[in-house]
Amino acid sequence: MPKLCSPRLIAPILLLPVLAGCSSNPGEPEPLSKEALAAVSDDPGAPTEDLARALDDAFTKDGVGETRAVVVMHGGRIAAERYAQGYGPDTRFVSWSMAKTVTATMIGMLIADGRLYLDQSPPVPRWQRPGDPRGEITLRQLLQMRSGLRHCESCDPPYESGEVRMLFLDGRDDMADYAESQPLESEPGAKFEYSSNTTVILADIAARVLTRSTDPELRRRAVADYLHSRLFKPLGMDSMVPEFDRSGTLIGGSLVHGTARDWARFGDFLRNKGSYKGTQVVPRRWVEFMTAPSPRRGNYGAQTWLNQGAPEGDDPLFGERGPKSAFAMIGHMGQFVIVAPDRKLVVARLGHSNSEEIPREVQELADIVELYPGK
Repeated sequence: MPKLCSPRLIAPILLLPVLAGCSSNPGEPEPLSKEALAAVSDDPGAPTEDLARALDDAFTKDGVGETRAVVVMHGGRIAAERYAQGYGPDTRFVSWSMAKTVTATMIGMLIADGRLYLDQSPPVPRWQRPGDPRGEITLRQLLQMRSGLRHCESCDPPYESGEVRMLFLDGRDDMADYAESQPLESEPGAKFEYSSNTTVILADIAARVLTRSTDPELRRRAVADYLHSRLFKPLGMDSMVPEFDRSGTLIGGSLVHGTARDWARFGDFLRNKGSYKGTQVVPRRWVEFMTAPSPRRGNYGAQTWLNQGAPEGDDPLFGERGPKSAFAMIGHMGQFVIVAPDRKLVVARLGHSNSEEIPREVQELADIVELYPGK
């Protein structure tokens, strides 16, 4: 008499055919759908079925949240691309904190132009008053999230968060004024503190060197024109839409919109150390600075996360998985552009995941990265 499946195994899957629970090969994966296979290009640089399955897992596995788009680029070409229902190649996705890396790139271009200096106090008027200790803060320290300014990114209750107050409450009309008015809570350079408000200060600094006007529309136009003419247009990132507050300051820590292809293209630009199709858009040394460990946090560079040196319990990337040279732009609710230079690889994932789901989704993205051999 053939051995029957245990009722305890059948009970949780009453909606499935009973025979599926009695498969003679229970470890055999389900056949890939046409949609999963169609997402992979003809020459993806990795085994087609393995890549299709890893991509499928990023969309369909339980506990990873809602993946809306994934674009994989290998060697500068799209190796795989997939969208959830209702989204597509023309959909603009919000960056959340991925915008920080865009802002840092703009600052690097202004330094290359000779309009800012990395180890000098930046042009923030209230900090330049005689005796103000904030005048000791350097641009380098702002970029590396070690300004010393009072801040709490994620407070309980949330309305006490410096970021929430700046974005949605008393700071929302003039975000830079709110962020720059905070007192020091530690010596400049002494400690790392992740801060979206700090990146808005960087965006305000950019506006101040691009125009002397305080008129919101002129400030907005000066920064938008600079980004589009010097960065987005040369890279072919035609979808990019930056947001500004009422005072004309770029919301540089949170709100830049673009398609998944353009986010992946920006990651590939960083993979090539600021070069695009033979043109050096930003100096190589600047991208190397952005992706080098900062003095107070080994897994953070300059507005960019790194896959190395993470303090225990604070690793938004792969941990022991993946190459140590990998770095990433990371945004709220599971926005990722992961760059693995030694594998000529970029993986952009846009979606909506909660704090419990994000680590699981990251491991699915690590599965994609591991399909590509390193040097």
